[in-house]
Amino acid sequence: MTAPSDPHSGARPVSLALDPGFLRLLAGSHARLVGSPLLPEDAGDDADRAQWLYEAAPFCVLAHNTDADPRFVYANRAAQARFEYGWDEFTTLPSRLSAEAPDRAERQRLLDAVTRDGFIADYRGVRIAKSGHRFRIENAVVWQLIDEAGTLHGQAAAFGEWREVV
Repeated sequence: MTAPSDPHSGARPVSLALDPGFLRLLAGSHARLVGSPLLPEDAGDDADRAQWLYEAAPFCVLAHNTDADPRFVYANRAAQARFEYGWDEFTTLPSRLSAEAPDRAERQRLLDAVTRDGFIADYRGVRIAKSGHRFRIENAVVWQLIDEAGTLHGQAAAFGEWREVV
């Protein structure tokens, strides 16, 4: 993976939104760890698949890096709409801020379990949008972003179910 596509490098990536290399990391690690495809294999080449995942997927996909205080490096349009952040805001946001302070310990337990087990396939938890609206994600898959060489690049999550919390 080239430096601009590397979410682990010190420099801020140009954009992973449509990056075929990042798509291969997301989809490849999901397939290896979870044992199922993240997106349809017949969606074209990697550039077409990256575009579909970012622009048209009917489910949310987010990823954060391995910093001590991990920050989001990817959020598809569905995730941007759900969390109410644009790309530039999302990719500077520490991922811990996707949960309210009382829910952060639960979120950390999830991330620790993913680190230990490689993935969790039935996660549910409360998250908060930029406006303060709270929602519970259901049946989320959270997995390690590990490339074919075994290098850890962060963690990712995908979910298509949620309900508002009042």
